[in-house]
Parts: sequence; structure tokens; C-alpha cells
Amino acid sequence: MELPKFLLGDNTDFPNDIFIIHLDYPRFIINLNNDEVEFMEEPEDLDEAELNAEMEGLILQANEFYDREMERYEKE
Repeated sequence: MELPKFLLGDNTDFPNDIFIIHLDYPRFIINLNNDEVEFMEEPEDLDEAELNAEMEGLILQANEFYDREMERYEKE
């Protein structure tokens, strides 16, 4: 099964929060309510500078994903 790179999620225990789940390496979850990032696995093959650069790009991609999903939702 091929999985998407990002998923959009919510949870009834956190009714004000929207989450973006990144399923490729390094796997992480962004809480869009407070911009917190939680890693599901620690990226061991990247030093701090590489990780920061990688995360900056991935967070931009996550924001673009969210914007596209909201546009699609509003059209329906």
C-alpha cells in the first residue's frame, strides 16, 4: 500500500487542534493550533543543522498541503 506523505487529522480529546502527520522519514506531527512539532522517531542520521534545514522545508510543504486541503474542502 502506498501512503500519502501527509495526513490531516483531528481528535475529540483536542477539539481546537488540527494535526498534520508526516508519514515519510523523519515522521512527525505538527499541531497547527500551537505549531508544536512532535517526532515519532528521532532522526539519527542528521546532525542538528541538517535537521533544521530539512524540517524548514517539510514544514513549508505541510503548510502548502494544509492550504490545498482547505481549498478542496471549501469547494465541496
